[in-house]
Amino acid sequence: MSTVAASAALWSPDLAHPAAPGARLARWLGIAAVHGLVAWALLQGDVLQAVLRESRPLMVALVSEAPLAPHPAAPTPEPAARNVPPPAPALPPPEITVAQAAPAPVAAPVIAQVAPTVVPALPQPAAVAVEVRPPRAPSPPQAQPAAPRQLPAGAIRYRVPPAIEVPMASRRLGESGTVLLRVLVDATGLPRQISLHRSSGFARLDEQALAAMRAARFQPVTEDGTAIEWLVIAPLQYEID
Repeated sequence: MSTVAASAALWSPDLAHPAAPGARLARWLGIAAVHGLVAWALLQGDVLQAVLRESRPLMVALVSEAPLAPHPAAPTPEPAARNVPPPAPALPPPEITVAQAAPAPVAAPVIAQVAPTVVPALPQPAAVAVEVRPPRAPSPPQAQPAAPRQLPAGAIRYRVPPAIEVPMASRRLGESGTVLLRVLVDATGLPRQISLHRSSGFARLDEQALAAMRAARFQPVTEDGTAIEWLVIAPLQYEID
């Protein structure tokens, strides 16, 4: 039912003519009440439809549970072993003798005869006479020169005696003493080797004695008419006057 239909139903010929104020108010109140009822009915229809929509049936899927694992079967007991007698040993097969065929003869190898090669004899070299020399006799050892003859100091003679001079420094210091020189004199009287045999105790005096003996000359010494070299220990004495 709509609002227009409700208004037509409430219409009557009396409404065409004006009524008293009280009656007019009552009519308007009735019309307002009818409109309120219609609005309420429409509102209830919307609410009913919402309830119907919410109350639709739900689709529920049932899930079956997983099947339980079967219990393991009890082990079957093994049958008891029976005593079985061992089998009888098999008899060996009979030996069969087969006659072997004789081997075919093998032909002997043919060896070719080769004539030996004759090598001509080489001529023998002529014998060469080798001169065998007798071993050389060893040469006699060379005679070693005889050691120089040593003469006493008193037997020598000077052609040029050594100049004995006391150095000035030795004079100031009071140095004095005797120097012994070993002198090797050749056949002509020249001193070939001079060495210090015994020091005076002062180096300056020793050096002066060596220098003086180098400048000295001796008388040659002869033996069986031949001049020889000789050795002497010559003393040189240094004293302060």
